Amino acid sequence: MRHRLVGELMTSAVVHVRPDTAFKEIVRLLAEHDITAVPVLDDEDRPLGLVSEADLLLNEAAREDPAGLLLTPQLAAAERARSRATTAEGLMTAPAVCARPEWTVVEAARLMQGKGLKRLAVVDEAGRLVGVVSRSDLLRVFLRHDRAIREEIRHDVLRRTLDIDPDTLDVRVRDGLVTLTGTVDHRGQVPVVERLCRSVDGVVGVNCLLDHRRAGTGVPDPAR
Repeated sequence: MRHRLVGELMTSAVVHVRPDTAFKEIVRLLAEHDITAVPVLDDEDRPLGLVSEADLLLNEAAREDPAGLLLTPQLAAAERARSRATTAEGLMTAPAVCARPEWTVVEAARLMQGKGLKRLAVVDEAGRLVGVVSRSDLLRVFLRHDRAIREEIRHDVLRRTLDIDPDTLDVRVRDGLVTLTGTVDHRGQVPVVERLCRSVDGVVGVNCLLDHRRAGTGVPDPAR
């Protein structure tokens, strides 16, 4: 079994800025390239942080309403300082949260979820930027064809990992939903088969209807 890697899904041609890049130049780059954020790199192309549309909008949000109809915004000291910044160094959210090209989709997704991020800078062993991976990039695994998912389950999960003849079970995949029917030798194989099928890239859910012939595990749990 093999999860797709960040290096396969990331955007390699990354628009970036330097710490001294001006506010309006950053806005221009976002509009010109139809993107929502840019990494800020040092002289050795190592990510220092990220400037997003949200960072730039602090400039507007911090302004007082000239008509006097809105209350003066109450911003934290750090946000107020960023709202007055005129270059990337002051605007950026730092430090940069980074991933590696050899990470799996699962690793990157967990980091994004844990940090509440929409994208990650991807760096090489020297810490230099090699790409950016976004939520939409990771979601591309769900564009896999049902036939490809079924073949991976049959050959990688059943035959290669669990040594189960795939022709003894019925594996159906529709819109990423896997349905498993048939009978396995041991009761302990049922949850293992289900868990490994859920871990296949592109699987939305698993409807496990497997029966078993006898008690016991039959095979060691490959997840341990």
